[in-house]
Amino acid sequence: MMLGGVVERVAGGLCWSRDGSALRSRGGEMVGVGSLGGGRRGGEVGQWKCRERERGGAGASVRVGFKGHWHRSVVASARSSGSARQEEVEHGVVAEGCVNGDAGNGAAASSNEGSISGLILPPLMTVGKSTNILWQGCMVKREDRQRMLNQKGCVIWITGLSGSGKSTLACTLDHALLQRGKLSYVLDGDNVRHGLNNNLGFSAVDRAENIRRVGEVAKLFADTGIICIASFISPYKKDRDACRSLMGAGDFIEVFMDVALEVCEQRDPKGLYKLARAGKIKGFTGVDDPYEEPQEAEIVMKAVNGVYASPQEMTVQMLAYLEENGFLRGD
Repeated sequence: MMLGGVVERVAGGLCWSRDGSALRSRGGEMVGVGSLGGGRRGGEVGQWKCRERERGGAGASVRVGFKGHWHRSVVASARSSGSARQEEVEHGVVAEGCVNGDAGNGAAASSNEGSISGLILPPLMTVGKSTNILWQGCMVKREDRQRMLNQKGCVIWITGLSGSGKSTLACTLDHALLQRGKLSYVLDGDNVRHGLNNNLGFSAVDRAENIRRVGEVAKLFADTGIICIASFISPYKKDRDACRSLMGAGDFIEVFMDVALEVCEQRDPKGLYKLARAGKIKGFTGVDDPYEEPQEAEIVMKAVNGVYASPQEMTVQMLAYLEENGFLRGD
């Protein structure tokens, strides 16, 4: 249920008034005032869930039982009221709980999350195998970092066969962005296996986990406002799509290096095709393991009249895309 009104998170409890007036607990120090909202627009985090119960008192009905995070507009409300410290307001956590009696005593009743009298416990979550965790929000937002950097964070995901030129394009683009005063970082398939993913092999399961981890790291880079350039064979569509789903609309730019297998094998910069053909490498993409070509990549780099573009020419194309789509400015 989406509610409108004013929330007050106080030492002794939490109250929301139907008429929008702020309610205090007895002796409770006001920590924050703001509006409730739901969804994931802008700076909002999570959704509000409500189990409501009406109580009389102080001339207003009180609805209790909220769960979620502060709407970002809480900061503006706090500033206008002059009653809260910003650092304690934005993304303050409100748990599921109830307020006993009228608004005057502010004592929290027990809830299905085990609230203690006088205290509303934070809503702990389970994500995957991780239990009893909480999302810690901060005051600095992605938009703030992007304005400071004068660019927009995104993930450029370069995919293709070994030898298709992924790493070369990634590094050339990285250098070109630096020359323009833009901050980028390359996540390379081999490089991440030196550290972050050095416990993974090349089975289908390990490859999926390799890409999953990289997708999460790339998302963090984009959230900082950095242009993240990820260079990975990433042969399976479902793994690439999973990474795309982590990002906001338009912030995941898939670049398909559409280079013929015979050309990649002829280049063979690391000698891997030769080893695979000799049976010394099993499950090698393009030889005895499939590569699922992207069907809806934002950018496709392929030969024109049998001639492949140089890394510099492809970089010009990439920069034009970033410019046209607003990634090279922070407004």
